[in-house]
Amino acid sequence: MLRNLYDWVLTLAEHRYASFALFVMAFAEASFFPIPPDVLLLAMAMGAPNKALQFAVICTLGSVLGGMAGYVMGWGLWGMLDSFFYQYIPGFNEALFLKLANSFADNTFEAIFIAGFSPVPFKVFTVAAGAALVPFGIFVLGAVTSRALRYGILALLIMWFGPTIKVWIDKYFNILTIVATILLIGGFALMSYLH
Repeated sequence: MLRNLYDWVLTLAEHRYASFALFVMAFAEASFFPIPPDVLLLAMAMGAPNKALQFAVICTLGSVLGGMAGYVMGWGLWGMLDSFFYQYIPGFNEALFLKLANSFADNTFEAIFIAGFSPVPFKVFTVAAGAALVPFGIFVLGAVTSRALRYGILALLIMWFGPTIKVWIDKYFNILTIVATILLIGGFALMSYLH
């Protein structure tokens, strides 16, 4: 089923409303949709490399607004939505939610930044952030920074290296984001240590 959904997303890249579909997909993925918008962003950027950064901005806006919607869902509707998330988000359960909520208390920006940049499901963090009542401004700053960086890097790679980079990105995407996330965590730890 996920493979069919993935293939359907790729067909959207050739549609005349592809930019709107990209925005909607980025919005939905940050709050409930299972397929990341990176797939559509890459396909669209390869079809029009000169518009890759424009597509990255659309993707970032959609994702940040979707993240805000996820935050609002967690803040106002968690008691009604929690069983849905526990049942349909693979690996997400009450123990993980409580762990996330506690981790937000001291590390709001870092947690949201890492979630927004890495391959972990961003929607889990956006809803958990709202349910944990983390400061909204810090949440938005972390979401904007991480998502702009993630989608901007993908767009720049397509602009600089063209379609040949897609095979490489598809093959190593998860490894690259994990390595980048480890480096970012190390950078945050180093900054904390130096202060």
